[in-house]
Amino acid sequence: MTRRTPALALPPWLAHALRAQRGPVPWSAVVRGALAAGPLLLAALAAGRASLGVVAAVAAMLAGINDRPGSRRVSVGRIGVPALAGAAGLCAGTYAGDHLGAVALTLVLTVLGLVAGGFSAVGPVASGAATQLLVTSAIGAGMPLPDPGWQRVLAFLAGAGWLLALRLALPTPGPLTGATPRDFRLDFRFDGERAAVAGVYDAVAALLDAAGTQHAVARRAALTAALDQAQDAFAGPRLRRYASSSAERRLHAQYAAALPLAEAATALAWAGEAVPRRASEGPRRLAAAVRAGAHTGPLPAPTRSAPGLRALDDALLHAAVAFDRGSGDDLHTRRRSPGSVLRTVLGAGGREYGLRVGLCFGAGVAVAQALHHAQWYGLHRHWYWLPATAVFLVKPDLGPLVSRVLCRAAGTVLGALVFAAAAAVLPRPGGLVALVALAGALIPVATRHFAAQTAVVTVLVLALVMVGGEPQASAGRIGETLLACAIVLVVGHLPMPGQRGGGVRARLAAAGDAAHAYLTHVLSGSDDRARRWTLRREAYRALAEARAAIALAAAELPALARHSRGADEIAATLERLADTTTACAVHLDDTGRLTPRHLARLAELRDELTERRDRVGVRLPELPLTG
Repeated sequence: MTRRTPALALPPWLAHALRAQRGPVPWSAVVRGALAAGPLLLAALAAGRASLGVVAAVAAMLAGINDRPGSRRVSVGRIGVPALAGAAGLCAGTYAGDHLGAVALTLVLTVLGLVAGGFSAVGPVASGAATQLLVTSAIGAGMPLPDPGWQRVLAFLAGAGWLLALRLALPTPGPLTGATPRDFRLDFRFDGERAAVAGVYDAVAALLDAAGTQHAVARRAALTAALDQAQDAFAGPRLRRYASSSAERRLHAQYAAALPLAEAATALAWAGEAVPRRASEGPRRLAAAVRAGAHTGPLPAPTRSAPGLRALDDALLHAAVAFDRGSGDDLHTRRRSPGSVLRTVLGAGGREYGLRVGLCFGAGVAVAQALHHAQWYGLHRHWYWLPATAVFLVKPDLGPLVSRVLCRAAGTVLGALVFAAAAAVLPRPGGLVALVALAGALIPVATRHFAAQTAVVTVLVLALVMVGGEPQASAGRIGETLLACAIVLVVGHLPMPGQRGGGVRARLAAAGDAAHAYLTHVLSGSDDRARRWTLRREAYRALAEARAAIALAAAELPALARHSRGADEIAATLERLADTTTACAVHLDDTGRLTPRHLARLAELRDELTERRDRVGVRLPELPLTG
């Protein structure tokens, strides 16, 4: 008998660099990318304002990077807020570059990096806004253009606004297959919201199928992700405080009706016993009804032999009513107060984040200024590439540090070589405009891997620079990228004031507070289910954010990963606590008291958290238990 040699396991930091996201091609985003930067640049060339066209195309490119799947409403904040920050950064960088010397300019941009880095800890939109603020401030200071600063800002806003207008106005491919004009109209208006709510019901059905198996934990995490996505789909700016149409109100009610179903499914999965197969048929039919914008029809009723099954049956009946004539606006979420945002910025995670971003950005500006004044660039006056590259490299949103560095270096080299070959044969400027349009179309696909995204962005930016009148600069861009990689690697491993891993600990502390608030409310015996579902959503969302931060930290080099060692065990314990709290809530609704199993499980989790928080050094509240 021959022994099979075990496969060689790659270290986490290298495995992450080789991992790419999967999924169908987002054709609607591809079309928007093709219609954004290229046509804007072509229109500017026709008007004799090539430099403003370059600025507008850069704005459309940055907006395209933020053009992710989701509802149209949420895209307004996801694209618009970073665009406004980018315009502010371009204005600040332009006037600072025109009026400040090298030393003063470096200090101003370093302080800007400190502030923007701290605000990056608030959330994904804030992080995207901070990235654009710093990148455009470097472009404004380091890309001399003949146009006044206010014209550059307007061109930037026009470029980002053009892509946002395409996002809001163009239909997605799915609605084109609608059977009737009504199908097209429904899908076109609320396609993102409808798909997200249907995904919640599908996730509930999948969790019910997995109850009593080893897949239950993963399916519960998938349900959390689906609920987060649906909640986000309804978030965003609105002209009125409440939903303004019957279709939107019904979607709100359908989302709210999914919450008790998710609660019952989680309680059944916590029990660890398989449920009848027909239990998942109801949520699946509800998902199909959401997608079709139709009535549910008859729903199969599950057996009512256990509290979780009785809760599931009641939730199905409630959902049937909501689908037929329901309306509502409660999304069971609370806006963050300015004080909460400020505490995040000034907390351990925000301070560590801000200090690292500020140092990397400031060092990138200083080195770029030194090389620029030493005429290392020759006739090139554009020195923005190095600090802008440092901004993307220092952002942990894009992956672990070494993974980002490897992907950025490889992507820049590949993109520069591709552009050098294309520039040698393409006619100018028409060929370069076509190359910009092609690169814009590829961005939505390339965002699945940082190296691919870097390669496409490199081609696009080099084409824009050449259209703006600069000579071919592929070799210089490769050198500057490697310098930025070295700066970020050095700064990323420098000792910092305070405890390392502050971002992970801050996320864990927030998750612990949310889980504590959820448990306290359930054990209080309150009948306010709306508040309970809000607290439950906050607890699971905070846990998902902590899990994501822990996964990124674990994929760093050992010198950095060791600072978050043990955090995953605390997150797993908090997740079990949230699941147990949900099971307690369902059982209390049914019988009014907890069983010895529930109490013993809560006491066990309390002891686990006490032991592990002391070992890792995370601040967690005491659970409201007496034994």
